[in-house]
Amino acid sequence: MMKKKVLYIEDEPYLARIVKDTLEIKGYEVLHKKDGTRIHECITTFAPDVCLLDVMLPNIDGFTLANHIRNIDPRLPIIFLTAKTQTDDLIKGFSSGGNDYLRKPFSMEELLVRLEHQLKMSNRDASATQSLPDEVKLKEYTFYPGRFELKTPSGTIKLSNREAQILSMLCAHTNSTLDRRELLQIVWGDDSFFNSRNLDVYIRKIRGYFAPDSGIEIVTLKGIGYHFVVTK
Repeated sequence: MMKKKVLYIEDEPYLARIVKDTLEIKGYEVLHKKDGTRIHECITTFAPDVCLLDVMLPNIDGFTLANHIRNIDPRLPIIFLTAKTQTDDLIKGFSSGGNDYLRKPFSMEELLVRLEHQLKMSNRDASATQSLPDEVKLKEYTFYPGRFELKTPSGTIKLSNREAQILSMLCAHTNSTLDRRELLQIVWGDDSFFNSRNLDVYIRKIRGYFAPDSGIEIVTLKGIGYHFVVTK
């Protein structure tokens, strides 16, 4: 069985050594870097399965670096490691493409659980959408799941990781019912109240993208899920 690869970017040498050694003992292959100046080479050559990314880094901050990573590999799970505790920082982290956020100081047990969770979610997402073609035609729109892009009559929208996951699930259930709980489990891993409210926000955003075309509609089925209607 091949080892899962972790790209770990952290400039604190003591913490980096502890994390790297622990992950390697647990069977992960770890590439540690002190900053993200050669991030493109790291992603393309090492081909990580998940990225652990400190926010306060020299030369380029973690949020900016996450945006670069998303342009290279839109599906790579990113877990931020940071001492920042403000809500605005949390929102900024997810907006820049982060999948999870772990505050310092953290326990290795929690880090391992979050790593395994992101790897599982990544596999679930791939399994759930693997039947989709490289491009999905939705009337005058074209969705490119692998590129996280939605081509509209007025231009191309670069989708976030969550938006692409949700739209992929909707497309896989075009003109049929998508269970809300199933969607939450696949995209977030649980159907908690917090994640449920997040889903509502993303659904509103995706609805907005299709608003100019009355023939494409995301119908909410209260207590059940969604019906993604695409008329011919």
